[in-house]
Amino acid sequence: MSQQTLQEAKAPVYSLDGTVKHDIKLPEVFLTTVRPDVIKRAVLSVQSKSFQPKGRDPMAGKRTTAWSLGVGLGMARIPRVRAHGTPRTMQGAFAPGTVGGRLAHPPTSEKNIVKRINRKERRLAIRSAIAATALPELVAARGHKIEGVKSLPLIVEGGFEQISTTKQLKEILKTLGLEEELKRAEEGVKIRAGKGRRRGRRLKRRKSLLIVVGSEASPVMKAARNLPGVDVCPVDRLNAELLAPGTHPGRLTLWTEPAIKVLEERFRHGEA
Repeated sequence: MSQQTLQEAKAPVYSLDGTVKHDIKLPEVFLTTVRPDVIKRAVLSVQSKSFQPKGRDPMAGKRTTAWSLGVGLGMARIPRVRAHGTPRTMQGAFAPGTVGGRLAHPPTSEKNIVKRINRKERRLAIRSAIAATALPELVAARGHKIEGVKSLPLIVEGGFEQISTTKQLKEILKTLGLEEELKRAEEGVKIRAGKGRRRGRRLKRRKSLLIVVGSEASPVMKAARNLPGVDVCPVDRLNAELLAPGTHPGRLTLWTEPAIKVLEERFRHGEA
């Protein structure tokens, strides 16, 4: 459905066998205007909080006896090592551009690498990213396979949260029209090119379905962990990066009915 038809709209709630159980009124948060610029700022802010500060030893390149001879000798004023009787004697050191010298402008661990964002702006980004999950044109633009999905937003009954095995979960997702999406994620697992392979980032995985549940104690939280590209999150732990990976809004999202009720209560009248 388009954003123009969301006003006073209702969405079907599906049972575990893929049939429509009843309709539910969509929360006001799905009426929010999609703001890709605000979403991008919020996602970058979340990502920056996982960065590890890095810096150089302040004494790196300075542990040397090199000193400059000064002017008037017909040679550069570069500091030189006194190591008579060795090939190293009178070679430049300490200064940037010399072998073993210091860096001119090294990275410092004191640098502020966290990108902060206003509280109201972050809340707007989350509401906007939630609204984007109901727009088929944005979901398809991310590359998700939604041909078999009957409606967006995709809402299932509360019994979905009690699924405890990955095998059972996979079968139910197929009945909801997500078979092609799961296949896309499985085939999208690739071996990374470059040195990241040996730095704990061996595989590249495509982002697939996001499952939003009402409670963190739901058994489906564990059942969904072994599906490639699938993330599962309680509704009160949602953030902009989960809803819009890579700063691109419109992630294919499956909501449980309890999650929709919590969502309506939390985001009522634009609150968060």
